[in-house]
Parts: sequence; structure tokens; C-alpha cells
Amino acid sequence: MTDDSSSDADPPPDDAETVSADSDRPPRDADSRETVDPVNVAGDPEVGKGLLDETMGPSSAMAHLYRGEIHRMKFWRERLDRTTNWAVIVMAAVLTWAFSSPTNPHYVILVGAAALTVFLVVEARRYRGYDIWRSRVRSLQQNVWTPGLDPTRDPADPDWRRDLADDYDTPTIKITMEEAVAHRLRRIYLPLFAVLLSAWVIRITAFGVERWPESAGIGMISGALVSAVVAGYTLLLVGIALRPRTWHAREEMRTTDFRRER
Repeated sequence: MTDDSSSDADPPPDDAETVSADSDRPPRDADSRETVDPVNVAGDPEVGKGLLDETMGPSSAMAHLYRGEIHRMKFWRERLDRTTNWAVIVMAAVLTWAFSSPTNPHYVILVGAAALTVFLVVEARRYRGYDIWRSRVRSLQQNVWTPGLDPTRDPADPDWRRDLADDYDTPTIKITMEEAVAHRLRRIYLPLFAVLLSAWVIRITAFGVERWPESAGIGMISGALVSAVVAGYTLLLVGIALRPRTWHAREEMRTTDFRRER
């Protein structure tokens, strides 16, 4: 009786050694915590290294990032197209009304040109926003997907990671308002203004009851002054669109070499 009770009260020696060993054993990640300097974690060069693994291709995080930038670029592209559609509709309505009757005043076409200018300014502002997302997409295409598809090619920009990180840290507009206006004039609005100008010239010459420049007059404003203002404004638009400059918008297909032999 006595021997059995004393043996039950004493813990097994093996268990005691196990408990003692477990209590003296350091935590599993103690060594890893000791080797990492918490002060230098933010400056660790290995942070973000797995975003682009050369042996496995772009990671899923990079793929989702690219898809998100494509979506935002597409959204702003649709806003540009919406403005252009309204500009064409307004121009068509103005021309239809101006030539529907000989008694309709010719200066309605000039009002249409003023409305077209408003659409041009609005679209140029939207184009500056569109260029933010488009430049990021082009950076990913040139520096991630191109070397990924063809390993013999190097990234277009050796510092593309740093530049893209800076742009995500502080998003900035990359082109001026004047350059944005020039882009939209070259693509869309310069032909539209040319159509309006041609229609106005035909309206004051072929359909005018007076000879030019008297037929271009608006109320108390002489026709010569109106014609000079219209000519000056047209030359201003042509100068903005065609003057030599350094383009900051990336890969905007400004050349005519669209189809290359392969």
C-alpha cells in the first residue's frame, strides 16, 4: 500500500526531463529574431524581391497590379471617347441648323467653334489623367512583360522599379496642359475645327447676301475684324498642334510607321 501510493505520487522521470528540456528550449523563431535588425527592416534590399521571380515569371501580385492599371486606363479612355462623341454631336447639330435656311445667321457656326473649344479643354484635362495610368501600363509592358516573353531582351529602363515605386508613392501629372491640347488637336479636334472653318467660309461667301468681308459681320462688329479673329484663332490652333516640341507622353504613336514588316 505504502509503496504503491508513493510511486503514484512521484512523476515519471522521463516526463520530468522532457518538461525541463522544453522549458529551457528557446522559442522556434528566436534565432531568426536575433538575426533581423528591426531598425533596418524598412531598408531591407530583399523586400519586394519576389514580385518578379526570373525563374517563375511575374508573380500573381504583379499580374493583379497590371490588370488594375489596365482597368483604370480603360476607364479614362472611355471618358475621352465620351467627350469626343459629344463634340461631334454638337458640331453636326450646329452645321445642320446653320445650313437649314438662308436666313439663319452664320455666326452660329462660330458659336459651335467656341463649344468645340470647351470640349477640347475638357478632353485635354482628362487626357492628362489618362496619361498617368497609361505611362504605368507602358512601364510594366516594357520592363516586365517584354523580358518575360523574350528573355533575350533587357528591361527598357534599368531603374523602372524605383521610378514606378516613386510614382505610386507620389502620383504626378507627367505632361503639360499645352502638350495635352496638342495631342487632342492632332488626333481629333484639328479636323473638326477644319470642317467648321470650311463650313463658315462657305456660309459667308456662297450663301451670303452681301459680299465678303461685309457678309462676315456680326451686328456692329465689322466683317474684316471677325475674319481676322477667326484666322488668328485658326493659326493659333495649328501652331499648338504642329510646333516642334519634346513629347513627354510615352509611346503615343505620333509617327506614321504603324505597320512594320516582320
